[in-house]
Amino acid sequence: LMSQTEKITLKSIKASLNQLTDQVAAFEAGQIRRAIDLKGRTLVLELGEHYAGVILGAEGSPDYDLILIDGEANDITWEGAKEWAHEAGGQLPDRREQSLLYANLKEKFQGAWYWSSEQLVSDESFAWLQDFGNGLQGYDHKHDTCRARAVRRSIIK
Repeated sequence: LMSQTEKITLKSIKASLNQLTDQVAAFEAGQIRRAIDLKGRTLVLELGEHYAGVILGAEGSPDYDLILIDGEANDITWEGAKEWAHEAGGQLPDRREQSLLYANLKEKFQGAWYWSSEQLVSDESFAWLQDFGNGLQGYDHKHDTCRARAVRRSIIK
């Protein structure tokens, strides 16, 4: 549903109501979770989650599956975005994960800038962002506001 930082409008209330109606229908149909088969292993997705793909580890071996969690925050600072993502049950994606999200789930994002979990190494008053409109990555002051999405990771054993 809506984050605490979003402005309440009739449009946002109707969108939240539609989302809640869809969730009730899914619950009644027993479709709260869905399992996807990934070459001999099964990954369970909660309602509203989307599978983004595999992140490779050292030497190119599969490390973990990346899952986009349902929900979005708008007009939120970097610190606020980290807290929001934690409350949503995940974390902000790092820059590498944001590239994968852009490649595989671009349609699940607004064409706007989204916070990553990474700070700028040379100046920790800045954090990295991903533009889901054109795929660019850049950085901005942490006290400025952008959008945020949360992800969770499922380690491949």
